[in-house]
Amino acid sequence: MIFEPIVFTMKDGRTAILRPPEASDAANMLACLREESGETDFILTYPEDWDSMTVAQEESFLTACRNSPDCMMLICEVDGEIAGNCEINFYTHRMKLRHRAELAIALRKAYWGQGIAIHMFETLLAEARRRPNVTQAELAFTEGNSRARAFYEKMGFRVVGIRPDVFRLKDGTVRSEYFMMLKL
Repeated sequence: MIFEPIVFTMKDGRTAILRPPEASDAANMLACLREESGETDFILTYPEDWDSMTVAQEESFLTACRNSPDCMMLICEVDGEIAGNCEINFYTHRMKLRHRAELAIALRKAYWGQGIAIHMFETLLAEARRRPNVTQAELAFTEGNSRARAFYEKMGFRVVGIRPDVFRLKDGTVRSEYFMMLKL
């Protein structure tokens, strides 16, 4: 989905831009995803999970998301660098699911605590609220990610379910996945 870029000031005074992705962002996006994946065990991937993804494949994905009326992806750019991304997906092709929207976010650690996530979520939730059939927003987080949970609760989400032992880390540790929902 294409939308007008949003410019805001981060807590440290720098300027950030939320904008739709472009195919030309693919290489930088892959580098950002690899970095985010290595900074915490709470993201669904390890850095090496991205090794099989080519720049051409990422270009195709970003273009498809940009052109889809059912997907809104935001890239946050700071000083010409991708700080993170988020996405909301709408289930418009399935009648029983049209009332739901699913959100996801990833932010490089260097940009945590700067107010970016709030701007991202407010933008995604505003889009969800503009859609007359969408009545709830949903997301998931990994067990132990108290920082994410606190943020999501601050944004109005509440835990509605748990799926045990969904993630297995390299050291064999297993973690559950918590599902959250926000009524719009």
